[in-house]
Amino acid sequence: MRFGDKRFKGDADLELAQSSYALLSSEPYQPWIDKLDLKQFYSLPIPKSYLYCTEDTTLPQGEWGWHPRMSSRLGLFRLVQMPGGHEVIFSNPVGLAENIILAARD
Repeated sequence: MRFGDKRFKGDADLELAQSSYALLSSEPYQPWIDKLDLKQFYSLPIPKSYLYCTEDTTLPQGEWGWHPRMSSRLGLFRLVQMPGGHEVIFSNPVGLAENIILAARD
């Protein structure tokens, strides 16, 4: 990731982008290529939620984006949306916590 990459830090000012970027580490590549058998996970009779940050542009919006492409794999799920980008944990931690609680309610 390049410093200041708007796909990751688009909802942060320069100071927040710099301070949060300094805390991040590289993501390993192996999990992207390992094949997992998720049949048992998808068949679990537990409630599922999907938290969608509407300004996350690390993937293109629409058909190839996070939602609905990724979320649709969950079957029946609760959709929780919030404004924010890919690193909303830095730009809006309180809002993220509130929406995680909302996603977990039943």
